[in-house]
Amino acid sequence: MSITIYPAIDMRGGNCVRLLQGDYDKETIYGDSPFDMAKSFAANGAEWIHMVDLDGAKDGKRVNDRFVIETAQKLNVKVQIGGGIRSEEDILHYLENGVDRVIIGSIAVSNPDFAMEMINKYGGKIAIGIDAKNGYVATHGWLDTSELRAVDLGKRFADAGAETFIFTDIATDGTLSGPNIEAVCQMAEVTGKNVIASGGVSSLEDLKALASEKGISGAIVGKALYENRFTLKEALALAKA
Repeated sequence: MSITIYPAIDMRGGNCVRLLQGDYDKETIYGDSPFDMAKSFAANGAEWIHMVDLDGAKDGKRVNDRFVIETAQKLNVKVQIGGGIRSEEDILHYLENGVDRVIIGSIAVSNPDFAMEMINKYGGKIAIGIDAKNGYVATHGWLDTSELRAVDLGKRFADAGAETFIFTDIATDGTLSGPNIEAVCQMAEVTGKNVIASGGVSSLEDLKALASEKGISGAIVGKALYENRFTLKEALALAKA
């Protein structure tokens, strides 16, 4: 099966950055304009762009939203955004300004009733972001780890009608060590829904491996692109093969 490639733009302090395993003290800056980075991805054929407001995830409020909206309104790409989304007002702020999909993460753990209400109300415009550390859900910019198993959270929201899940294995994120395919497949099997893999993609072989698995509908690629392990055009060509 083919998969969708989501080039990633993580934003902190107005810059494009990558963190190592979600550690805010282990940051690499790859650019000073999220919009210019998005423009480059769009020019190279991206259909979707995955954006994360790292400041927002940490602070619990929208911080870098202007870059997201500029991308959604000015470029011919679909945009999904996560980080700092805590209310229906946040969701509408993005959806009404051209963003295609809003990712609910921490709030899905702290207020599952609210998350389910948003799924029922906005359907496929909502994705559930599940970030796992040793199999357990991490929240608030990965600074806190809950006692909830990632697969249990996935099943709960799949049963509630969620259609798209973004699963991140924190141990692999930003490491270029290869994705935790077993964990992603487990999430896909438990939910029976579309699961987008995030974390660890380092090569075109990793993308091939993800594409060959049932239930994995997409892959988020960040550091591998920034470190020139392969080009976005190569990834997109492979994904459509």
